[in-house]
Amino acid sequence: MPSTVVVGAQWGDEGKGGVVDVLAERADMVVRFNGGNNAGHTVFVGEEHFALHLVPCGILRGKACLLGNGVVIDLQGLLGEMRELESRGIAVRDHLLISESAHLVLPYHRALDAAEEQARGAAAIGTTLRGIGQAYADKYARSGLRALDLTQPAVFRDKLAAALAHKNALLTKVYGAPPLDFDQVYAELAPAAQELAPLVADIATVINQALDDGKQVVFEGAQGTLLDIDFGTYPFVTSSNPIAAAAAVGSGVSPKRLHRIVGVVKAYTTRVGAGPFPTECEPELADKFRVQGREFGTTTGRPRRIGWFDAVVARKAAMLNGIEHLAVTHLDVLDQFDRIPICVAYRCDGEQRHTFPTSLETLARCTPVYEEMPGWREETTGVTSPAGLPRAARAYLDRLAEIAGARLLMARMGPRRDQTVVVEA
Repeated sequence: MPSTVVVGAQWGDEGKGGVVDVLAERADMVVRFNGGNNAGHTVFVGEEHFALHLVPCGILRGKACLLGNGVVIDLQGLLGEMRELESRGIAVRDHLLISESAHLVLPYHRALDAAEEQARGAAAIGTTLRGIGQAYADKYARSGLRALDLTQPAVFRDKLAAALAHKNALLTKVYGAPPLDFDQVYAELAPAAQELAPLVADIATVINQALDDGKQVVFEGAQGTLLDIDFGTYPFVTSSNPIAAAAAVGSGVSPKRLHRIVGVVKAYTTRVGAGPFPTECEPELADKFRVQGREFGTTTGRPRRIGWFDAVVARKAAMLNGIEHLAVTHLDVLDQFDRIPICVAYRCDGEQRHTFPTSLETLARCTPVYEEMPGWREETTGVTSPAGLPRAARAYLDRLAEIAGARLLMARMGPRRDQTVVVEA
């Protein structure tokens, strides 16, 4: 298929990076369409570990990598990531382009993020303090700086000065925080702007031309469906749309050009940050998952919250994204269990419900209704073909696909490329 969209079907951290890396082997181009460096994709190449925050995962395959207009870009964060990859032999600049319409994350966004989280006190959202929400707020307030401005140094300087004056008023008069010095901020940003300016391009035209030419394009989403600004567990969400429809808006292609939607789920459920989490496990059980599943945030290092697989979440994600193919990750973490619960519904206020509530107050009152499946108590990390999966493990995978109303595309039993079983090409 000419294009494939990869989205997270839970609260993010589903292992999308490894799935994109596998799909990128046959692709010509990988396009990131949302989020900023508040997200992280972890990819293992052999025993080497790569933590990517903005650069698309296709860079590890030497594919054309594009940052779409739906991404917000921290200049110093991106440069730091590029240099780290280059120090390890990855020719980033030969393959990376940045949308001229992508908005920039600037130092005052990070300062405001910290000040606003502190002001919320006990009601803090648990942001990554990277300034992502503040950059998106400026985008929609029509006061943001864009990558295009990097190509016009005088324009960049003037816009930065005007924006910083306004943000300093907020920092000092609303939050009682110290102001940022323009000369210092500009001195930090100007070299980064100059270095990144040659990578700025009309990304929408580049992608559409590639599709016209029959190229294979993978659209790489960040975060997950339940963190969607419109459809997630608001306000404990990200500041962009991680759902499949955003691949079109965030890259500049028609929705008609999105041919296959792949939803990625863990074989259980995790989330980072505050907010209700119906299937969350008790701490001792969560620790068993966390150690084997390496459940610490790629970007923040924070330990993830752990729960059993939630079919209510999966059904909502399947509906919102139109998921046709399911990729299941971290299956090996379940090798240790005799019985494996799946939350098939919620019980709330004396009634059973199968749909995910919009109200957080309602969600907080929901308790999981479980069905149990037999475990397999066999190691799956060395399995290389569908036939090699334990019968109970394949039954579990098929049940998750049935829940999502999708076909099983692949299962991953570890972080490495060779720990992937592709069920359907």
